[in-house]
Amino acid sequence: MKRLFKGLGRKIIYLLIIGAFLGVLNYTLISWLSSKENSFDINEVPSKKVALVLGTSEFLKNGSTNLYFKFRVEAIARLWKAGKIKYVLVSGDNSRKDYDEPSAMKEALVEKGVPASRIILDYAGFRTLDSVVRAKEVFGQDDILIVSQQFHVERALILADFKGIEAYGYNAVDVEVYSGFRTKVREYFARIKMWLDLLIGVDPKFLGDPISIP
Repeated sequence: MKRLFKGLGRKIIYLLIIGAFLGVLNYTLISWLSSKENSFDINEVPSKKVALVLGTSEFLKNGSTNLYFKFRVEAIARLWKAGKIKYVLVSGDNSRKDYDEPSAMKEALVEKGVPASRIILDYAGFRTLDSVVRAKEVFGQDDILIVSQQFHVERALILADFKGIEAYGYNAVDVEVYSGFRTKVREYFARIKMWLDLLIGVDPKFLGDPISIP
């Protein structure tokens, strides 16, 4: 019996090693596939009618500012001031009355000089897949600029490509490694789940009636 458990233990270790290797390979593959479609240099970013900014919470659980939020807002403000975009589609989670990512981001964007009339809110962007698909199916946009941190943009670009959306990514400033460690680990698994979602054809939680962007 001890020999059996010992053998099983080795097999589990081997499977974990193989799984970790494949996960790293997948992470790298997605970055490589999207490498020519995103940039930190605003001069390389093509002008688009609509920028889709992927929402996140304004504050962390400890009450401090969420730098992912801050840097995404600043990225959109730069695009607007550079004349790269005409509208901003803010897509985020508003699944509870006391939690509203899109409205918080709109308020921050207005403070940065983006006109409120040019900001459209998507309250059902519960995850990246929902945000990307809804940009096309609900808001009628099949040619967009995606804004978030690079690791997030890369995954969104793959989703956009599979959904028939022409997209380019503008990378917001990233969060330093220590502060963003948990997010990076979550992204590792999110990239695996992305392929599963595409394989089985997962749809957004909500679609609804079309909403026109002028």
